[in-house]
Amino acid sequence: MKYAIFGDIHANLEAFQAVLADAEQQGCTDYVCTGDIVGYASDPNECLRIVRDMDCPVVKGNHDEEAILNTSLDGLNPLAKQAMEWTRAQLNEDERDFLTNMKLVRQVADFTIVHATLDTPGSWTYVTNKFDAMASFSYQFTQLCFYGHTHTPRIYVKGDSVEPLEEMEVNLEMGRKYFINVGSTGQPRDGDWRASYAVYDADNQSVEVRRLEYDIQKAQDKIIEAGLPEMLAHRLSLGK
Repeated sequence: MKYAIFGDIHANLEAFQAVLADAEQQGCTDYVCTGDIVGYASDPNECLRIVRDMDCPVVKGNHDEEAILNTSLDGLNPLAKQAMEWTRAQLNEDERDFLTNMKLVRQVADFTIVHATLDTPGSWTYVTNKFDAMASFSYQFTQLCFYGHTHTPRIYVKGDSVEPLEEMEVNLEMGRKYFINVGSTGQPRDGDWRASYAVYDADNQSVEVRRLEYDIQKAQDKIIEAGLPEMLAHRLSLGK
């Protein structure tokens, strides 16, 4: 079994298509989504359609949740508020039901998926260092867990202590746990604009976080044509 694990698509169809094409080339047999299918970019409906047609394991992200609520958006920054208002207006009832019914945490075969953290998955807190990761490791009952939310790929390993790895490839070792951020497919924020996702080779017990170029100009043009804030298009090329 070889899994393609992606998340934080954020309605960026061009980036998502690049990830799926690469996953096929890598021989992936299964697909898993760590949430935030919608928000920010111009193709929430098409990205949702693809994920739903895959019938793959998926967990809810904070933007997925925000998109189905009728609550005020005044607490968001102006850019996020405009994007979410637009996104809410695009979704039909069937799409809302799909987002509503997604779970916060799921176990898939021998690993776990969550969007944010395992200790408080619905609070949407961020794992940005090894001390944050420690809290999730306390609730991790599988050797391997994949997550997203920060839009920055990262591999944390728990043995005698918790440490981040510098490299984006790892061979899993018995007696250790791994908490792996797959990065963002549609809106990376680590200074690298390329789409990010992970490949988990269950047979060889290895994980690789991959980065891919995609038609970023097309994605940017579509954001502007949709009437979304131009900054949402510009930031894609910044990787921020």
